Amino acid sequence: MSIVKIIEVIATSNESFDDAVRNALKEASKSVKNIESVYVKEMHANVEGSEIKNFAVNAKISFRKES
Repeated sequence: MSIVKIIEVIATSNESFDDAVRNALKEASKSVKNIESVYVKEMHANVEGSEIKNFAVNAKISFRKES
């Protein structure tokens, strides 16, 4: 029997939401093995003046626990 665990991470990017998701996966993969999926729970952008300063995502990352 295998177990799937989920962690929740927040990641940012100065470029795009897509890049923020990639950053979340990149950082999580440094300490978590067997990642199977990324579910983007929330997206938001920080604004300064009339410009987007950065993009952020709150993502759930699922991974299979090794036996």
